[in-house]
Amino acid sequence: MVYSGAVDRIIGRPPPKTGDVVLVADGSEKPIGWGLYNSVSMFCVRLMQLENEAARDPYCALNMEKLLETRINVATELRKNLGLPSVETNAYRLVNSEGDRLSGLIVDIFGDIAVVASSAAWVEKYKSDIESCVNRIPEINHINWRSSVELLKEEGLDLSSLEETQSPPSKQLVQVMENGIKYVVSLEGQKTGFYADQRENRHYISNISNGKTVLDICCYSGGFSLNAIQGGALNVIGVDTSLPALELAKENVLLNNLDPHRLSFLRQDATEFMKEALSRNELWDLVILDPPKLAPRRKVLVLKKLTYSKGNLLV
Repeated sequence: MVYSGAVDRIIGRPPPKTGDVVLVADGSEKPIGWGLYNSVSMFCVRLMQLENEAARDPYCALNMEKLLETRINVATELRKNLGLPSVETNAYRLVNSEGDRLSGLIVDIFGDIAVVASSAAWVEKYKSDIESCVNRIPEINHINWRSSVELLKEEGLDLSSLEETQSPPSKQLVQVMENGIKYVVSLEGQKTGFYADQRENRHYISNISNGKTVLDICCYSGGFSLNAIQGGALNVIGVDTSLPALELAKENVLLNNLDPHRLSFLRQDATEFMKEALSRNELWDLVILDPPKLAPRRKVLVLKKLTYSKGNLLV
């Protein structure tokens, strides 16, 4: 990333527009790399390739179409080397934004459906190229494009034109499997519909829950709760404020033939639940606190830091 405050000057006329490919150099005009420009975002340039990479592999240099094809192919091969997809897991993250060097782009796979989460103006500009690359993956039959409206607003994107290009998902609910546990995923739920990046953490919980009582705060559709029960937990309580999420969690319990007497879900504010539990001196062997993003923008960061701190103190 090149932050707007780090830019000394912009050379060239006419000046670049949002989404244009630009060269980045240091103060002595020595090339650093190239990336995609944004005239209004705090991320002035999202670097795509460093200068030494471009010199070593000129195939992708200054060419977003070729770079997208290369990076998505590399991401696909990496997941294959990790055994994804497999008989026990067909829900996983294929493209993890900066982790796969495509800042602002997330692609989650749910069976034969790819859910694309866009949070950068350049992603919207190259939508057709991204869809073309994803469509080449043999397992994929449907693509659900989800634009992060609030984040794109900060990118200076014209939301009226965005709304015209939005299309409803081909399916609203889809059944997937992760580490042998079945889930019903709402493609209209939070983020891409399922927190695919938490796969290893959920598996870890299943390995440390045997014989324990477990509290799962902000449980969403029950991912950690189901893994705790599957791992031998004596009793699990999941807490969330979202009724649709809790309905999915209860459906997931039935889907996996788990004992409903050992697993219960409550609709309640997390802070209020923990305050009440504290007043009753209730204790659990294992507490999972995985809250949603509370501070999407810098201007609310200070206030929301206090919310995070209170939650951790109560745990």
